Amino acid sequence: MFFASETFEIMMTLPDTYSQDEKIELERQFNELLQCWKSRKNEQDVALVTEAYLLAANAHKDARRRSGEPYMYHPLAVATIIAGEMGMGRTSIICALLHDVVEDTDYTLEYISEHFGEKVAKIVDGVTKITKEDFDEGVNSLQAETFRKVIMSMSYDIRVILVKLADRLHNMRTLSAMPHHKQLKIASETMQIYAPIAYRLGLYKVKIELDDLCLRYINPTVFESVQKQLCAVREKKLKELEEFLAPVKTELDKMGIKVRTMAIERNVSSVWERMVKFSMSLEEVYDVYVARVIIDCPNIEDEKVRCWETFAVFTKYYYPDNKKMRDWVSFPKTNGYSSIHAVFMNNQGNWIETQIRTERMDDIAENGFAAYWKYRDNNTTDESGLDLWMKVVKDLVQQADENHVSAIEFIDSFKLDLFNDEIFVFTPKGDKITLPKGSTVLDFAYNIHTDLGNHCVGANINKKLSPIQTELKMGDQVEIIVSEYQEPQEKWFEYLATSNAKSRLKNGIKDYRKAFKDKGKAKLKEFFDSAKIDFSKHNRNALAGHFNLANRNDLYYYVATGKIGREDVETVLKKKDSSLSDYLVKYLTLGFVRPSSQRKTDEKDKPGDFDLSGYIFSTCCKPLPGDDVVAIQPPGQPIQIHHPDCPEAMKLMSRYGENIVKARLQFGDNFSFLATLKILGINKMGFGTAIFDTISKEEKLDMHSLEMKIEGNMVVTTVSVFVNNSKTLDNLIDKIKKMELVKKVERVGKQS
Repeated sequence: MFFASETFEIMMTLPDTYSQDEKIELERQFNELLQCWKSRKNEQDVALVTEAYLLAANAHKDARRRSGEPYMYHPLAVATIIAGEMGMGRTSIICALLHDVVEDTDYTLEYISEHFGEKVAKIVDGVTKITKEDFDEGVNSLQAETFRKVIMSMSYDIRVILVKLADRLHNMRTLSAMPHHKQLKIASETMQIYAPIAYRLGLYKVKIELDDLCLRYINPTVFESVQKQLCAVREKKLKELEEFLAPVKTELDKMGIKVRTMAIERNVSSVWERMVKFSMSLEEVYDVYVARVIIDCPNIEDEKVRCWETFAVFTKYYYPDNKKMRDWVSFPKTNGYSSIHAVFMNNQGNWIETQIRTERMDDIAENGFAAYWKYRDNNTTDESGLDLWMKVVKDLVQQADENHVSAIEFIDSFKLDLFNDEIFVFTPKGDKITLPKGSTVLDFAYNIHTDLGNHCVGANINKKLSPIQTELKMGDQVEIIVSEYQEPQEKWFEYLATSNAKSRLKNGIKDYRKAFKDKGKAKLKEFFDSAKIDFSKHNRNALAGHFNLANRNDLYYYVATGKIGREDVETVLKKKDSSLSDYLVKYLTLGFVRPSSQRKTDEKDKPGDFDLSGYIFSTCCKPLPGDDVVAIQPPGQPIQIHHPDCPEAMKLMSRYGENIVKARLQFGDNFSFLATLKILGINKMGFGTAIFDTISKEEKLDMHSLEMKIEGNMVVTTVSVFVNNSKTLDNLIDKIKKMELVKKVERVGKQS
């Protein structure tokens, strides 16, 4: 911390574009940064950070945020998050202070490198946004290109993504000053990309704050509603957890096991996610509140024993639900997270989610990356979970480079491999393999070795014979069965869940087909000669295009193996020019939807997408007039209308945030939209008639379909009706909810 004279000296070096009050505030924030910087530091470290602060303050002297505040408040806030909330040191703090200098001012990376070193310059370059000027040709998604750059930079220095996360967290905290379309762009990008990365790095506090902020802007109505519901039950639930933990704590004290107990309330977005996933009200979700027991265990070697002893004490008082138990103590997650998750029934007949962990485990769970490295054994040669995760990141970057994949393809691969929950499976020798949830036998085979995947015909899973597409479960032991006669096949892409396996399969198919090149080429030339067709590249490419083949090597393979014959060549290439031209037009425009002309006002809508003056209404979330909607226009396609919290909408906004269009749905009564309801009721005679009468006679609405399915003493009814707007549908839902035999009603396709 600076003395008063030192503070005054620094204030004197700040430009006069800052007012006296702003200079005082800047110094207050800078001192706060130094105070929360808890990692190792000496006078030289502080001097370098001070130099970075002064450089940034001068570089941004004329810049203001949308709120009117000096822009310099932002780099200081990011640096404070890096130091205080992530526990990082000098280099990361300097990078946080300078992270926007190259992007927004005249300072260059060379200048940064000369004054603060090459490492700082590389990290600053990694977090600098890409602009259109960085490309010779047009690019579909600058957001995707920027994200790819961040991940590629992260692959050589993890601090790139930490600075980026701190930058994003502060931007989300101050998002209220931005216009609505910018809020949607930034929030959707955060939810799709940055919050999952924070989770992967174990930065749980950062992750849940980002999730809540995203929900606040994407669906403010839901956010406020869940907040109010939590407030209503909080006192009762906390008291229930206190009573649940009391006898266990007393018993542990008698055993000499010192513990802290906590009652944890899940964050708003996590609660809402559970409500949507299980179609439950907040009162029905059992793990909204969590009982956490933290054990004082200085000796790391005793941690597992202490955790299981604590679990045993719980079983003395309460019955566990073994199906919901998760043992992250024996199998820590790749981000270092360790804990026993167990669910017990309390004395009131309610299930209680319980987490058992040590103080070290709790530190890692709450603070992630920094805490993980604090406890790391530097003498061990074993790779940590984080090391293995970073290795996957580097492999993904290398594969993307080698295969020249687009930025959007890269994002999809990154999310596929690194955002999914993970499972642990075992080799026949007992080695543990970590895979994304949803991985198959074929994913496992390719994860071990490319040749093993290319020749895989099946597997013994827990000694039971299983096909290659079988999805693996936690704890499975997998023995791959191979055959020298098996070769990689295109249909296998449907069986794979990891991009690494897909890349290896692609290369395997490519290598296998190369062996048929000479045979196929000679055979194809024979076909061309007999049909008196010129054996030109143009004609061969046209033939490959007709069969949707990626290149001529694939064409030769298809010819050599008899999948394309003499008649096919003549049929395709002897067509009239106009026919071929028509085909090429169709081929080139495949996948693009053209807006239809204005439809008649008395036409009823049918299920499926429909477009209106260039707008396409999505069937994934089925927006209605009166709903909160967002309009997005992907490059070269019509505008798509979605709910803002629709997963597909968030995916599009995270890629094409600059293409968000201001929209409000408002149509006349002559326009009808299809909406679907799912109704759960008691299976009793007259239930279906009552539903039918309410819709047709009382509300006078047209039904498109009605399906009823009996499940024990309950009946599940799915009904689709034509409505003019969301208000009409809400009125119908309210009426159905009041019916005597109805237990639950929900709108299908809408998140809120």
